[in-house]
Amino acid sequence: MRSLLLWLCLALPASADEFRLAVTTSFENSGLAGELIPAYEAASGDEVRLIVVGTGRALSLGAAGDVDAVLTHAPAAEDKAVEDGDFLRRTEVMYNDFVLLGPADDPAMARSAATAADALARIADAAALFTSRGDDSGTHKAELALWATADRDPGAASGRWYREIGNGMGATLNAAVAMDAYVLSDRASWLTFGNRRDHAILFEGDSALFNQYSFLPTEETPATQRFEAWLTGPGQEVIGAYALEGQKLFIPNAQ
Repeated sequence: MRSLLLWLCLALPASADEFRLAVTTSFENSGLAGELIPAYEAASGDEVRLIVVGTGRALSLGAAGDVDAVLTHAPAAEDKAVEDGDFLRRTEVMYNDFVLLGPADDPAMARSAATAADALARIADAAALFTSRGDDSGTHKAELALWATADRDPGAASGRWYREIGNGMGATLNAAVAMDAYVLSDRASWLTFGNRRDHAILFEGDSALFNQYSFLPTEETPATQRFEAWLTGPGQEVIGAYALEGQKLFIPNAQ
């Protein structure tokens, strides 16, 4: 509370500003957006206009100058975007992890895999149904990296056992449940998902499933500077306190 009061004294603007922030569907689905953004607006007087898209689309919007900043989760793509001059910097804010979900009977025996890549290799070798976001999102990029590590090419099976949904995390989870298929999801989206039926987490805990979220401004404006300062300061308390069913959905890690 003391840090919040100090921040208010130092950073509260004389007049409110609006800025456009592109965020991922997983951030929105988790419910954290509904806690974090109103807390910032109340503290700062600024208005944040959210554009909810996949990470790939968010980075494209930033590169085109259509948004003032992005909050995304694809470190390699983000670093390249900064190198290309599309963003000023990449600031780490929080993390959670990805989990591999599937039907409880686990026909591909992914549950007994040694690594996340091994779990995907088992799914490919069994030609078990797998739903992919297929939308160039941060989750999709992480999934493709795992397939590459597994030395499997799911694209060759597109439309057969590998089903590309081309939509957000909620729609992809719904498709996976409806088809009794495997799916990679961020943990927060899964914990807030209501239509689970007999689906469960079958594999988790691999370091390859680490899921970092970062803030990238396209330009220095008073509003983006205030938001970044708050997000890496008092906002860390809001992130750390956010939980569902007793489970923290994100771990703050701004330096």
